Amino acid sequence: MIRVLQATWPVLGVRAFTSCRVGGVSQGAYASLNLAAHVGDQASDVMANRAILARVCGLAAEPLWLNQIHGRVVVDADKPWAAPPEADGSFSTRRGGVCAVLTADCLPVVLAARDARCVAVLHAGWRGLAAGILEAGVEALPVPPARLVAWLGPAIGAGDYEVGEELRHAFGPAAHAAFTATREGRYRADLYALARLQLRALGITAVYGGGFNTYRDPDLYSYRQTPVCGRMATVAWIV
Repeated sequence: MIRVLQATWPVLGVRAFTSCRVGGVSQGAYASLNLAAHVGDQASDVMANRAILARVCGLAAEPLWLNQIHGRVVVDADKPWAAPPEADGSFSTRRGGVCAVLTADCLPVVLAARDARCVAVLHAGWRGLAAGILEAGVEALPVPPARLVAWLGPAIGAGDYEVGEELRHAFGPAAHAAFTATREGRYRADLYALARLQLRALGITAVYGGGFNTYRDPDLYSYRQTPVCGRMATVAWIV
């Protein structure tokens, strides 16, 4: 049986969750519910895992899978795409359009209008956060930021994410509170704190979720812990 982490937030008309790694058919380093086609897993196993996710979780449609590039492009999931677009987020304004991103330490962020009229799912690793993926997601949605709610899915915890000075500088002085010095030129980076700082600056104060740690939870994939691994999917749609 698969396991998912449901979004805990007050948006009743949007379903959002992140899949865990259990309950699929992938083997070895990809065991078992790997949903990514680009990591070296057997294509047939990935397709089987996606079918399991759709069936067990009652997906409204096939998700718009993206070719993620750690940027700030957000595309319309309601359009007919012949192939996965190069993007790090998608949005939908109609019932049944399923948005999705794949992660294994990066932070998945779901945005939705309080009245459930729109939803977006964003791939927010440090590069995406620095590039402005959250801002791009907010700009793509047809409601003001004050009417949006955010849910932060599973990402690597700050205690296990040591980075260099260059990453700290990428965010500027306003974000220094999200970094804790460990030794000369090294810091522990808090992706959740970075996301909250950016969301607040964009005008979003209703932020839920966070508190996960992909590096420590054996039910979640972690690229930093095991570079050859599968990916979880964070999916959301208007019901």
